[in-house]
Amino acid sequence: MPENTIINFCPTGMVPTTGDTPHVPVQVQQIIEEVHAAYELGITIAHLHARNSDETATSDPKVYQAIVEGVRRHCPDLLICLSTSGRNTKSFAARSAVIELQPDMCSLTLSSLNFINQASVNTPDTIVALADKMQAYGVNPELECFDMGMINYGKYLIEKEIIQGPFYWNLLFGNIAGMQAELTQMGNAIREIQTINNSQHFIALGALGARQLPVNAIAIASGYGVRVGLEDNTWYDRKRTIPASNMALLKRIHQLLALHERKVMPSRLLGEKGFYNHAVHTR
Repeated sequence: MPENTIINFCPTGMVPTTGDTPHVPVQVQQIIEEVHAAYELGITIAHLHARNSDETATSDPKVYQAIVEGVRRHCPDLLICLSTSGRNTKSFAARSAVIELQPDMCSLTLSSLNFINQASVNTPDTIVALADKMQAYGVNPELECFDMGMINYGKYLIEKEIIQGPFYWNLLFGNIAGMQAELTQMGNAIREIQTINNSQHFIALGALGARQLPVNAIAIASGYGVRVGLEDNTWYDRKRTIPASNMALLKRIHQLLALHERKVMPSRLLGEKGFYNHAVHTR
């Protein structure tokens, strides 16, 4: 079992607003400060979304650029992952513009899916085009999987050499139309990735809402990485009586790591395995 654990920190997402929780960072400076605080505590990757001034989700590269510049100024070795989500933005040009900022990673959701009130549309041609553009800009795909079909499509992209290793997988459980936070489904998802030969794979587990904590705990106990933050869960307790903050959720992960005698994987270690955008980190 590896000693180091990947922590993928997702502070904002596309959905929570300050009307839902006062703790979610939505403005550029708020996001920068939240990531900096998380970096000081200990994280491996920052998975970032941007918002307009009215708190709605945006794919505007100028907003993302301001966030990236601020984060890199305070956290120079942190792995930065930007969203290319198809949830609110359908056009390839708009979704892919952030790739040109040359982050270390960008999200690549491996199929279309339904959330409880909204669809995220990811057609095969869009997925391949995003992957091709990421490769052209030295950006590593963060393979987001909400169901077993997405894992299978990821395997297809690997076999066709459309994406190159090493590979980072975010497995997300608890969405109404996807994999559920049950041991059998978690185990099957991990096993499918482990059957892929001749490549190095890094796996992190996340979950929505009250399922975030048990899934993170299972991941840590089993030697896998975690995804944690207000993007996926805005409550600290199962009964929804205590609003969560990013720092409270992250500190709880650190407590679990300590109990299991594990450490946070430094960004540098994962970056040196092939996840840094070397065009940026060697300047």
